Amino acid sequence: MRPRVADNPLWLSIFSLLSVVALVLAIAAAAGIGDVRIPLGHVFQAVTNGLGLTEVKLDRIEESVVWNLRLSRALVAALCGAGLAISGAILQSLLRNPLAEPFVLGVSAGASTGAVGVIVLGLGAGSISLSLGAFGGAFAAFGFVALLSRGATSGAGQTILAGVAASQLFNALTSYIVATSASAQQARDVMFWLLGSFGGVRWPDFHLLLVVILVSLVLCLRHARTLDAFVFGDEDAAALGINTASVRLVLFGVTALMTATIVSMVGAIGFVGLVVPHSMRFLVGPMHMRLLPATAISGALFMVLADIVSRVIVPQQTLPIGVVTALVGVPFFSFLLYRGRYRA
Repeated sequence: MRPRVADNPLWLSIFSLLSVVALVLAIAAAAGIGDVRIPLGHVFQAVTNGLGLTEVKLDRIEESVVWNLRLSRALVAALCGAGLAISGAILQSLLRNPLAEPFVLGVSAGASTGAVGVIVLGLGAGSISLSLGAFGGAFAAFGFVALLSRGATSGAGQTILAGVAASQLFNALTSYIVATSASAQQARDVMFWLLGSFGGVRWPDFHLLLVVILVSLVLCLRHARTLDAFVFGDEDAAALGINTASVRLVLFGVTALMTATIVSMVGAIGFVGLVVPHSMRFLVGPMHMRLLPATAISGALFMVLADIVSRVIVPQQTLPIGVVTALVGVPFFSFLLYRGRYRA
């Protein structure tokens, strides 16, 4: 079956507009949901006040909660979803594997090891933060993959095997550190972090993530036609004059940067980069100039909605975001596999 929305430019425009509107409403809803519910109208007024567009008198506590806590959390969730979804779309095209996703390179496992090293072993004697430790571990894992796969240019199969090897190695290191050095409280903290959490993110995290995601998206869009060629294989891409080795290394580096930044802030979150790109290929088609923006918006919407669910599904408790994405992602991806409507 051909993609439905992509067949009609008008429907494509309507779909894009509705996606943006849905994302804005979801972010507003996320900013109003919590221990104290804040009406949607008050949320928008708090945001316009914070931006200096209005001077509406609101309850100071409500305004502070929206602007300083919940809005930054919702925006970081949106950017994380966009980055993971874009990374999944890129990797699936480069590796020509429908099961490829950001963590196929072992980046998540490396970030986990780096974070555990800071939490449990106290690496850096307090001078290294949790995020910096996770960031270093993520790029250590990518370096390991690049070494095994000759700079991530030796082909899709070998790169995937290198990612599996990196994941196993760094997961084993993480388990060893936790089992031999962590106290019971530290073990609980590590497990919660490994499953993903937006609880500690603030505006500085949003600013950094915004720059990383925007720059990465622009770089990926500049290689959109190259990615279209990669879908048909390296030989066909090379026949069109594309330097497949250098392009593959650059795009792998971009996806590693996005994933490492996200994991260093919020932990490991799966299935976003697996489910969203497949859904968008079905709706808007395989051409990356349309696929990547649609994937970014849909990934952002998916993650914000997942964050909302994580805060309301269990009263007086917030579930790790990775649990929610898995509960949603596994049945959805199983449905896609059953229907046979995905394309690598």
